[in-house]
Amino acid sequence: MDRPFVLGLDTSNYTTSAARYEPESSTVCHRRKLLPVREGELGLRQSDALFHHIRQLPEVLDSLPLGEARPLAVCASDRPRSLPDSYMPCFLAGKTAGQTAARVCGVPFYTTSHQNGHLAAALLSAGRLDLLDKPFLAFHVSGGTFEVLSVSPGPEVFVPQKIAGTLDISAGQLIDRVGQLLGLGFPAGPQVEKLALQGRWGKKVVPTLRGQDCCLSGMENKAGQLLEAGTSPEDLCRFVLEYLAAVLCQMAEDALAGRGELPLVFSGGVMSNSILRETLARRFRCVFATPELSADNAAGVALIGGLLYQRERGNR
Repeated sequence: MDRPFVLGLDTSNYTTSAARYEPESSTVCHRRKLLPVREGELGLRQSDALFHHIRQLPEVLDSLPLGEARPLAVCASDRPRSLPDSYMPCFLAGKTAGQTAARVCGVPFYTTSHQNGHLAAALLSAGRLDLLDKPFLAFHVSGGTFEVLSVSPGPEVFVPQKIAGTLDISAGQLIDRVGQLLGLGFPAGPQVEKLALQGRWGKKVVPTLRGQDCCLSGMENKAGQLLEAGTSPEDLCRFVLEYLAAVLCQMAEDALAGRGELPLVFSGGVMSNSILRETLARRFRCVFATPELSADNAAGVALIGGLLYQRERGNR
């Protein structure tokens, strides 16, 4: 474990993550721990998330095999997206820890966005690092984000531009709220998927979009109505996921229209869902993050740090 590596840190609103990326072999090792959420709640206040990250970072780093070698560089996500006004306090934990580690070790420190980390993790885990230097379309579908992006190479490895998204809640929020209706824990994604795989809907699902954007809050109300009408939890979960699949398919078709045969890359925790992945794979040529690296992780952040380090050395 003394091979040269880049350390990556990501402290999102849901997970404390750390990873080591080895540039020579393009391999990654990562560790993560979910933030604790009280029963019946659907997330954390930013102050609480920051507090828990500070407590959990040493434990997560202790579990990551780092060996005796110091890192070549350190990279941390310091904002949700690559936009000037993108900010969440929870990312200060990873950024501060990363800056401190880099200064103590005397190595470069880089920053990137949480979203760029998701995109990099998807390409790394899918074996598609060839797309790092090419334009592609990407979906970032998670607990806090639902965006369709046009992605091109740039100084921070990726330059994502939003071309569509949700006008209200994210897909992850919808799933968690349906889970709350059913008395499931948070996050509810794995439990909703398990129930859905035992259910069936059997009716045509027609998504409703406004232009290229979607609205999902109405589905929360619809789910409550179906539950009151006697729909089983299994069939309800199946309906919700089939509706989300239909929304994703329509948004993918709209994004591809007029853009040729660009690759479609899917990232974010919601995209670990097998029903969504299978539906999309039947209709499109898709690149998926592995389920393990769909959820919040620091693997992509470490990869971006490695790429920035190599570029910097190449320009000397």
